Amino acid sequence: MAGSPPPPPSPPPSIDPRSGFCKKTKIFHSLRPAVTLPPVTVPLSVTSYAFSLLPSPLPSHPALVDAATGSAVSFPDLLSQSLSLAASLRTHLGLSPGHVALILSPARLEIPVLYFALLSLGIAVSPANPASTPAEIARLCRLSNPSVAFAVSAAAAVLPRNLPTLLLDSPEFQSLLTAVPSAAAPAEVRQSDTAAILYSSGTTGRVKGVELTHRNVIAELASLFTAQGRRLSPVVQMVTVPLFHVFGFMFCLKAVAVGETAVIQTARFDVKKTLRAVDRFGVTNLTMAPPALLAMVRVCEDGGPFDLSSLEAISCGGAPVRMELIKRFVQRFPNVRLSQGYGLTESSSGLFRSVNVEESRHLGSVGRLISGCEAKIVDPVTGKALHPGMQGELWVRGPTIMKGYIGDQEAASEILNSEGWLKTGDLCYIDDDGFLFVVDRLKELIKYKGYQVPPAELEDLLQTHPNIIEAAVVPYPNEEAGQVPMAFVVRQLNSTVSESQLMEFVAQQVAPYKRIHHVLFVNSIPKNAAGKILRKDLVRLATSKINSKL
Repeated sequence: MAGSPPPPPSPPPSIDPRSGFCKKTKIFHSLRPAVTLPPVTVPLSVTSYAFSLLPSPLPSHPALVDAATGSAVSFPDLLSQSLSLAASLRTHLGLSPGHVALILSPARLEIPVLYFALLSLGIAVSPANPASTPAEIARLCRLSNPSVAFAVSAAAAVLPRNLPTLLLDSPEFQSLLTAVPSAAAPAEVRQSDTAAILYSSGTTGRVKGVELTHRNVIAELASLFTAQGRRLSPVVQMVTVPLFHVFGFMFCLKAVAVGETAVIQTARFDVKKTLRAVDRFGVTNLTMAPPALLAMVRVCEDGGPFDLSSLEAISCGGAPVRMELIKRFVQRFPNVRLSQGYGLTESSSGLFRSVNVEESRHLGSVGRLISGCEAKIVDPVTGKALHPGMQGELWVRGPTIMKGYIGDQEAASEILNSEGWLKTGDLCYIDDDGFLFVVDRLKELIKYKGYQVPPAELEDLLQTHPNIIEAAVVPYPNEEAGQVPMAFVVRQLNSTVSESQLMEFVAQQVAPYKRIHHVLFVNSIPKNAAGKILRKDLVRLATSKINSKL
């Protein structure tokens, strides 16, 4: 393969060459090839850095493709539209470094162009879910204090009336993409400036605005570029995750920076339409959240007539992929690499990833540590760093870690210490080969009489039952035990499996303290845009349902 990354250098004698673990410091180090970053003092925007990675001449294949319509944007047009839009926004709207732009839109081909244009001006990009309510948008505006909003007509009504808004589906905006740029000097953007304000999921507390600097995003792009290298045949990457989520945001920028074709799912997700698009556009790499992966496996298990011969790999992130689903995927697609990754909004997306076929064979793992970063597994009670194979809270440190939470220094100081370690809140372990395994969220562990019960373990077990489509487990208050496990279950169509049968099914396979005490049957499991289970919603539902029976 042309342009393959060089092999990593031999680690120092104090660092285990298999795991990257240093016995002296109890820190895990990356064993991947080093990434060269520009000097931090050099003024540089994400846009300038990303475009500098493109080859000359520019790739002849499309940069962006609309999965629904087939409309495409070439690389020359992407660059010229970004330049024209940036000049127009500075001239007509008076935008300058330090301003914030709220973006409220489903996926569109204009979104990557808008991202690059705003980033080139030093405007902080702040995309939000277009399905948000007026109250939710008001909360986000109080956090980020935007100077302008970009929205589609259907979503604009939820925006504050005093916020200047430009409609993405208006002739006015379209004209800005082709306007002749002025000869004004380019904006000077420092790498320490805020590039994006992305909103955390809020599944474990109030929504927070994560500040990522240009340096953070550049470091993430550099890591992705170095890990992938350049291929002789172009990658066709289909993006099905929301572009307002950090996963979609980064993949959108990365696809352009490394010269891929990004096929963007602009219509509402429909698994059959997605699979037809794989065939139509020759998609080689598919980016999906776990619920979409599950839908894909189900449809193909039923014998759907889809030609997926072009598909080489599926990247899955945003939430854990259950082992049962991994096994079903491998059985149905033995020649397609399933690549999991681990990251947070607070870390500019990926911190651990699998980069080749061999690494993807470590089923259940989310990969190895990216270049330039460090990790620790810390005992959540004693605060002591642990050895490989031991479970504890994952701490990470490196150039991709966020600047902080905008307007909430107290919340930032709770998870980001003075040494730069980000406390992820995830219960994990790193094995002797340096692969990370995520057990569960620490805050979501069920505390039963002093025992800790990981909900994910019970969910995996429940989903092996032939009559269950999906399951979620949450803690339910109990006077004697403190908390007991309670399951929400989506049954197969026409299934009559009962609460008692499922409780017995689990009881036969787990220790007594892990047994399910209540089961509620539901039509669906609520999730956020990244595919994470909204457990706080389920806890409220559990309380109301069971109290109504008393």
